[in-house]
Amino acid sequence: MPAGYPVTAYAMCNALGARTRDAIAALSEGRSGLEPPPFELPFETVAGAVPGELPALPAAVSGWDARVTRIALIALAELSEPVSRAIRRWGKDRVAVVLGTSTGGLESTERAYAAHHQSGRLPAWYDYDLQHPFHAFADLVAHVTGAGGPTYVVSTACSTSTKVLGSAMRLIGAGVADAVLVGGVDSLTQTTLRGFHCLSVLAPKRCKPFSRDREGMNIGEGAALLLVEREGEGSVRVLGVGETSDAHHMSSPDPAGAGARAAMEQALAQAGLDAAAVDYVNAHGTGTKRNDAAEAQAIASVFGARVPVVSTKAFTGHQLGAAGATEAVFSIVAIEQSWIPTSLGADPVEPDLGIAIQLARTERKCRVVVSNSFGFGGSNASVVLGAA
Repeated sequence: MPAGYPVTAYAMCNALGARTRDAIAALSEGRSGLEPPPFELPFETVAGAVPGELPALPAAVSGWDARVTRIALIALAELSEPVSRAIRRWGKDRVAVVLGTSTGGLESTERAYAAHHQSGRLPAWYDYDLQHPFHAFADLVAHVTGAGGPTYVVSTACSTSTKVLGSAMRLIGAGVADAVLVGGVDSLTQTTLRGFHCLSVLAPKRCKPFSRDREGMNIGEGAALLLVEREGEGSVRVLGVGETSDAHHMSSPDPAGAGARAAMEQALAQAGLDAAAVDYVNAHGTGTKRNDAAEAQAIASVFGARVPVVSTKAFTGHQLGAAGATEAVFSIVAIEQSWIPTSLGADPVEPDLGIAIQLARTERKCRVVVSNSFGFGGSNASVVLGAA
């Protein structure tokens, strides 16, 4: 198998749990984290909120305080020692930080605007430069960890935090960095839920990816972080990332799934593998009519009906900029623990999809997994992960 680069540590928090082990346990047990949203909306839906009270930031970095940074630091806390170890090994200037988001600190700006609307002034706690921009939470992560290498944010809608794995491969391959902390972070916002509702793609109940009865998607929040290094003891390696753009429509996928298919084929080519080597496909699978149909067509054209396919968004909701990294972690777990989760809510499966949607948790030896992330504007990314 091609070498790739090892994932030496990972962590996540999402609607399934604020700790990695809790999220994995809920996924294994088939428990959804989707519940009524944590704020009022003028329509019915469910969402995937990180459970419990989010800890405030330490006083030394309190200026960055926002929901998105609180979520980021929950996941980062589990990686404190692995990142410190990488800095000691490679030197701080050789450790990069590349993160993804779709909304950044928008939730803070929404609350600040609401306060301004009531009182005529912005609240004292609000600092636009530290709380709203996309780069703010990446700067915080670099500051907290001490990483001194290149630090930047990718934002390409729902493909975002799969594309950062491609960034890690390029930075290491070009000799710019020896370790890259990558991932995605997003928080629930009024703008996001209302916006998807206006597009008529938000489901009133829990989403049902690939089901005949699917009504749309749910939105989630969370963070997932992965440490990718030039070499190390990771049990799973990033073998290839494919990135394409449909330029078909601003919000609808190419009905034939051409860009999605090309992303999977590019990822496999970079990994030096053919489709027969793949044991499991983690689908983007949002639960909308058009996305699921186009992705199924793309998967079928590459893998046929041989490979088990699962969407995990009925567990977490669609985490937008955090979705790709979260599902990369789920894919790593499938390789490490030899099981794949159920496609929650998929029964009865849409007929004639041409792919093998899994309706039960399955014990299965997985050595190679493909994880897909397909976003607005036809931005597509697929990653191939393989056992070391």
